[in-house]
Amino acid sequence: MEKLVVIPTYNERENISKMISKVMSLEGGYHLLVVDDGSPDGTGAIVKERQAEFPDRLFLLERSGKLGLGTAYIEGFRWALARPYDAVFEMDCDFSHNPDDLLRLTAELEAGADVAVGSRYSKGVTVVNWPMSRLLMSYCASRYVRIVTGMPVCDATAGFVGYKREVLAAIDFDRIEMVGYGFQIEMKYTAWKMGFRIGEVPIIFADRTEGTSKMSGGIFGEAFWGVLKLPWRRIRPNLRRSVLRGAGPAVSNDRPEEITVVALPGSVFLLCGR
Repeated sequence: MEKLVVIPTYNERENISKMISKVMSLEGGYHLLVVDDGSPDGTGAIVKERQAEFPDRLFLLERSGKLGLGTAYIEGFRWALARPYDAVFEMDCDFSHNPDDLLRLTAELEAGADVAVGSRYSKGVTVVNWPMSRLLMSYCASRYVRIVTGMPVCDATAGFVGYKREVLAAIDFDRIEMVGYGFQIEMKYTAWKMGFRIGEVPIIFADRTEGTSKMSGGIFGEAFWGVLKLPWRRIRPNLRRSVLRGAGPAVSNDRPEEITVVALPGSVFLLCGR
């Protein structure tokens, strides 16, 4: 299995070199793509320096300006699909996600899952060093997503995720609307509604010790309102994109060409004031 880790960065000079060293040291020969949003602190320059050590495994996409988490991942996914990768992983640069857990996410994909989620809430709450306010916001957000959408995922907002190539090839990225952390919810929901299997792998999430968090109230607001729209969305597989390294349809012929959700779960009507 050819594996790529995609890490978006903005002002991560304290962490990026250590992260590169760690991912490169893992068993399994993971490749790493850094998508840098023009970090003024020189994050991109550090990646370029390290590329001399790993010319065939370390890659850099440079963008002009802070364009959002979701668009960074989508550019990384498109880059991966243009190359022969079988699995693509999302991961933060700040070590809140333990790179060693990439091996466990990979094992979940190899065991049959189409999407492997590094979950903070599948076995209780496994979060370290977060203030109670942020923990409650994150936990309640995942519960909110489950109530509104019916999606059976304990950690819908998780940003430590592995996707099989088939999943990314089937999703029409042009129809993904949320760009902040709501993007994580929308991607999982889209994959689930298209019939892909989501597996959750319990992880320990530790808050960053270096650098600055990129969370904001605007990100939370986008996710809150965006989730309400999801059950009404039409989800169409991307039939134009190839799943495999060669030619072929983006999804197998036994998948429906269009999936339309026409009713919300009963609990949602309660939220809407029934």
